[in-house]
Amino acid sequence: MKHARVAYAGAVHRVTESSGGVRLPSGRILSEEDVVWLPPLLAGTNHPGTIFALGLNYADHAKELDFQAPADPLIFMKGPQSLCGHRGQTVRPRGVSNMHYECELAVVIGKTARRVSKANAFDYVGGYTVANDYTVRDYLENFYRPNFRVKSRDLSTPLGPWLVDAADTPDPMNLDLRTHLNGQVVQQGNTRDMIFDIPTLIAYLSGFMTLAPGDIILTGTPQGLTGVQAGDEVITEIDGIGSLKNTIIED
Repeated sequence: MKHARVAYAGAVHRVTESSGGVRLPSGRILSEEDVVWLPPLLAGTNHPGTIFALGLNYADHAKELDFQAPADPLIFMKGPQSLCGHRGQTVRPRGVSNMHYECELAVVIGKTARRVSKANAFDYVGGYTVANDYTVRDYLENFYRPNFRVKSRDLSTPLGPWLVDAADTPDPMNLDLRTHLNGQVVQQGNTRDMIFDIPTLIAYLSGFMTLAPGDIILTGTPQGLTGVQAGDEVITEIDGIGSLKNTIIED
């Protein structure tokens, strides 16, 4: 099942997908344009958990940036204020010359995980959603230490629209993903090309820290980066998970 969180008529609602629109708990069906989309959350949680993100987790992306693929997962953390929902707006700071989209599969942890084996890792996944982890490369110190100014900017990471139950995603390591910039496909890849797959990431992280329900792991992006400008419409989509629309605005 696909779940989402929206604002409508002065209240926040947890909704499900219905005929291309959203179904309120009352049963009323609305179009996606009738609501304000919020970042989806795991059922039973009221705020995002810890947000982990992967750098250089696709070999082709590392190559296009002239970096070697890392020997161990290159993981950094993001603040919750960096998230925004489907159809939201992301600011392009004034004076920057190098701001890129990054289409990523986001893994949402479903139950407490500590020292989980790779063989059992998928048992701890609650669901999947789409992320667009924008990067302002002008501010990047280096690719092995992405700083907060790059990755925790307000509303710099659209997430959603749907959180798809793990049970409804039988093969998350074989999903096509792509980015459309103003209607043109500019990025394509498949999750099977991750350097460190989902079980490896969960086992690695849970080996030294406890993962909690609602924690989010952004699993990296493939090659195909193009700069974005104010006024651009960016759609990042993953087959079976969703299509996430975002607009760039001027600072």
